[in-house]
Amino acid sequence: MNRTDRLLGVLLELQRRKCVRAEDLAALFETSKRTIYRDIQALCETGVPIIAQAGYGYSLVEGYFLPPLSFSVAEATMLVMGSAFAAQSFDAQYREAAHSANRKIEAVLSASQREEVAYLQDSIALVAPETVGLGMTKGFLAQLRRAIIERKAVRFHYHTRYPQNGSQARNTRDADPYGLVHYNGAWYLIGHCHLRKARRNFRLDRMADLTLLETTFNRPANFSMEPRNERTRRMKVQVLFDAEATPWVKEARGHYITEMKDTPYGLLVTIQVHSEDEVIPWLLSWGYHVRVVEPQSIRQRIAEEAQKIVQNYQPRKRVVR
Repeated sequence: MNRTDRLLGVLLELQRRKCVRAEDLAALFETSKRTIYRDIQALCETGVPIIAQAGYGYSLVEGYFLPPLSFSVAEATMLVMGSAFAAQSFDAQYREAAHSANRKIEAVLSASQREEVAYLQDSIALVAPETVGLGMTKGFLAQLRRAIIERKAVRFHYHTRYPQNGSQARNTRDADPYGLVHYNGAWYLIGHCHLRKARRNFRLDRMADLTLLETTFNRPANFSMEPRNERTRRMKVQVLFDAEATPWVKEARGHYITEMKDTPYGLLVTIQVHSEDEVIPWLLSWGYHVRVVEPQSIRQRIAEEAQKIVQNYQPRKRVVR
């Protein structure tokens, strides 16, 4: 951190807290107390009214307020809670950045605003799923951020849940990384897959042996982090849920549900998917509460899976020796 940034940071800390010790400032900005003494002197020379109290620390003269921005309580609450929520979903580098942003936001609030924001923080909680620290995901985030910034292709071993055209479930992929998205408790890499020659989404927790290549790329000018057009999910599936499952299906709203319609026979749900494999496990999870209306191929596969389940619970003949 350069001196200008540190001086501003010291000023913001003095504005945020009633009293702060030199050793606390030194620890926060990872420098020596002697450097902090010089910073305090420099701020005083520019006209900042700082009071030094032996045994307590430094504080600003009451009434001194220098807000670079002005926030309402509602705006500040959203920013503070948003940064805290983001900190739960990122690795250490961005967690510290979120905490730093939080401190700066609090610093520009008046004392009464800080109290109200703190009260609201204690009344509302946003909890992110514990995904970052699992497996290799934490380390991959930093590597992929670097690859995206430097526009370098990456190589990794990937475990595909739904292999295509007889390909192996585990294979090596080269990809041009376009972006990262956190969705439904997991991190995904969005990029151009060299193997499929098309844009693909890769779950980070299915990756292994990630490396950056020297090959560079240019991201398409029309790239967007928004979901791809619905037309890419060409398969239409219609299923009927009974009355018992209806409220829970409406609550879940998973698997690309595009329409829900209450009928005398139950809840008619329309789903758009890329392939049958994508939706069958979800349908099986509802047991006898769901019936596939169309297509016939999925009806047949569900029936076959049901028969296999029944066979698993058939009494096994004991072998007599």
